[in-house]
Amino acid sequence: MNFFGEEEKKEIEREPLAYRMRPRDLGEFVGQEEAIGEGSLLRQAIEADRVPSLILFGPPGSGKSSLAQIISQQTRKAWESLSAVNSGVPELRRVITRAEQRFQTKGEQTILFIDEIHRFNKSQQAALLPAVENGTLVLIGSTTENPFFEIISPLLSRSKLVIFKPLSDEEIEIIIDRALTDKERGLGGAEEGITLEAKKAIIKYSGGDARVALNTLELSFFLARKAGKKEVELEEVRKAQQERVFYFSRQGDAHYDLASAFIKSMRGSDPDAALYYLARMIKAGEDPKFIARRMVVFASEDIGNAQPEALTVALSAFRAVEVVGLPEAALNLAQACIYLSCSPKSNTVKKAIDAAFQAVEKEGELPVPDHLRSSGYPGAKKLGLGSNYKYPHDYERHYVEQEYLPEKIRSFQFYQPSNIGFEKKLSDFLRFLKGGGKDEGKRGDEKTGSDNFS
Repeated sequence: MNFFGEEEKKEIEREPLAYRMRPRDLGEFVGQEEAIGEGSLLRQAIEADRVPSLILFGPPGSGKSSLAQIISQQTRKAWESLSAVNSGVPELRRVITRAEQRFQTKGEQTILFIDEIHRFNKSQQAALLPAVENGTLVLIGSTTENPFFEIISPLLSRSKLVIFKPLSDEEIEIIIDRALTDKERGLGGAEEGITLEAKKAIIKYSGGDARVALNTLELSFFLARKAGKKEVELEEVRKAQQERVFYFSRQGDAHYDLASAFIKSMRGSDPDAALYYLARMIKAGEDPKFIARRMVVFASEDIGNAQPEALTVALSAFRAVEVVGLPEAALNLAQACIYLSCSPKSNTVKKAIDAAFQAVEKEGELPVPDHLRSSGYPGAKKLGLGSNYKYPHDYERHYVEQEYLPEKIRSFQFYQPSNIGFEKKLSDFLRFLKGGGKDEGKRGDEKTGSDNFS
């Protein structure tokens, strides 16, 4: 048989296996027992056609869209659906207008399903509020992104949050077995079989994503048929799934979890763990500039003056990402990651600026001491501005004791250096100046005391 004959063309043109095998009712739905299992409140609400507004949150292929489709087939309410990827305000307004007309003329509610609702901006989401609040619309939104970050609070508070989890290996196996035996929608009519090893590989590669599992299964059968094999083997699965699928949402929980683990590993001075999470982020398609920006912040927040060069290294890595780009820039990111992980740590910079911010918020805008105010204009000296200022370079060690803070907070000490790394030298130098190094006499020669700070 010619591989690209008419029969094969018709098969290729059919709907994808993952679409054909979508559950038709709650009895066929696999997984999410905690959310919609037998006896759950949500299942009872669906069966009674009393579904409240819902936000379905979970990873791809966990059943969010499938559940929405089941609800659409069981409800007696009007049904509308939009994809936030390719819909804007005009489409949204048209749906709301139709829903309002139904509600006013028939008293009929409309269920609006919005796929990837996180793609709507805040103003688009806010446009839904009046219709949801007055009962015109029942909203069902699906999202792979953390709704507490991506869904506006008023909309989230008016909806029931349903959390979907990745499917277990056992649940993925059930879905695969159904596809293998279903003659109407699945592969039950295929002449080819599949080895146990190949099936286990598909389950492993799926990462709990039913769509990935079914797509890999379908492509594996396609490849086996092309090679004239009667059975799908591990070789076909590996070809179908060249690279292990990592679930990674660049704006959702996985994004924040990996970034958090990356930072905490560097903070804990564990370069191996930091490199692992760096590799995970790069592998998953994270924006390398985001990674570099986090390292620039980290250099000051968690290292600071314990190793001042850390900021230079982080900034250089950021610049390298801009100039070189991936994949080569992975080397620059890795170099900076190792350097930051192995550097001495200090959070005194963060504590110092936080303390200064708190003082400003608590004490308000205190007057600058007169001797520090600008005296570079006519009449300033007549006002007594700048007249008592002592120029440090006129004194030995280029230091002279005088007040710099406003009187009300004169005793405040925002920066308290640690005894770690280079910061210990800064600490010793400040003690040297304010202790034994204090000397208000005018300098007669160039003695700066810098040899005590080496």
